[in-house]
Amino acid sequence: MKYVCDACGWTYDEVLGDPENGIAPGTKFEDLPEDFVCPLCGVGKDMFSAE
Repeated sequence: MKYVCDACGWTYDEVLGDPENGIAPGTKFEDLPEDFVCPLCGVGKDMFSAE
C-alpha cells in the first residue's frame, strides 16, 4: 500500500520503504516509528492518507 503526504505529496510505498532514511523495504506504514516525519516537509504520520 502507498501513503501520500497531504501537505506536499511525497509518497511512502510500503514495498519500497525509505532506505535513504533507514526504513527497510516491506515496512508497513503502521510499523513506522511514532516520531516518523515526511522527509520532504516534516509533517507527522497523521498527515498521510492511504492511496
